[in-house]
Amino acid sequence: MAVTGVEEWVADLEAAGELTPDAVSAIVDVHGDRGHQAIEAVGESRVKQYRDFTVVVGHDDEYIVEDGGCTCADSEYNLDAEDPDQLCWHAIAVRVAEAIDAVDEHDMWYSEVREFL
Repeated sequence: MAVTGVEEWVADLEAAGELTPDAVSAIVDVHGDRGHQAIEAVGESRVKQYRDFTVVVGHDDEYIVEDGGCTCADSEYNLDAEDPDQLCWHAIAVRVAEAIDAVDEHDMWYSEVREFL
């Protein structure tokens, strides 16, 4: 079975343990502007892990990323679910943050946090 573009850059990130220039190029090559947005979100610590969900803080809302899928409209309407390289920037950000251990962890339930937003 062929390796996807996502699997390639995730493996490179995990091996390096950080965002290298080559990894950034690979992410942007596969995902374009979505890759740029994802890298920016990781750099700004906007990938948050709660007890129940991983959440990416966007500019207008927060999006739950679970099992590689996302609750955003981009995922729902614009991407081909059958193509493993088509991901919204929130899902890309989660994969990047997990690969380089940059997830902002919170020992609380997201449902409790969401009540305050």
